[in-house]
Amino acid sequence: MYDPDKRKLLSAISHGAIFFSTTLVSVGIPIAVLFVSDDPIVKENAKEAINFHLNVWFWALVIGVLVTISFGLLFPLAGLGYLIHWGLTILALVQVFNDPDKPFRYPFIARLL
Repeated sequence: MYDPDKRKLLSAISHGAIFFSTTLVSVGIPIAVLFVSDDPIVKENAKEAINFHLNVWFWALVIGVLVTISFGLLFPLAGLGYLIHWGLTILALVQVFNDPDKPFRYPFIARLL
């Protein structure tokens, strides 16, 4: 059987990595967890975190272009994007700690892995 504390920790690190930075470090951490862990739940959480990071970067680019094209009129859209991004990350962390035996699935994202 797999260690539940280790499962919680590695899953939380995968999802919470986006709080460290929005650079390659934030996606590098779940990639490292994916390759290091042999726990299937941790691997699913790491894949989901990678997919979420890629989606956040894509939508940040789209919102950035829209704000630039609109000369800042759509700036509240950027704030909404941050609220959704941080809210879903916090939801993932809460879910991982409350039910470590079930991988968290972000809603409304494109899954590449």
